[in-house]
Amino acid sequence: MSNIIAKIDSEQLKKEVASFHVGDTVKIHTRVIEGDKERIQIFAGIIISHKGAGLNEAFTVRKISYGEGVERVFPVHSPKVAKIEVVKSGKVRRARLHYLRGRKGKQAMTVKEQAYNADA
Repeated sequence: MSNIIAKIDSEQLKKEVASFHVGDTVKIHTRVIEGDKERIQIFAGIIISHKGAGLNEAFTVRKISYGEGVERVFPVHSPKVAKIEVVKSGKVRRARLHYLRGRKGKQAMTVKEQAYNADA
């Protein structure tokens, strides 16, 4: 029985998923259906948590909109998520960045930037 469930789960997994981690600043391209029209809407923010595995894998993105914090949870393998674009990689020492909720202004969206080594 579990073999059948595993097969169904593997069919629904996306083939190409962008590599991202907690602390990265990302743009999530989501499909929005309004009536009979479909369009792409971008939700840009910082990833504050990443949980689950397989089909149940999800991540939380936080942004500041008009001075108010907005968080949204996206399933990684959802058909509503068109594309995940990593804008900036962050260097953090935590698995969850819930401490950003208590910050105000620019500090609420700031984490250290990952340094890239072009030679390696």
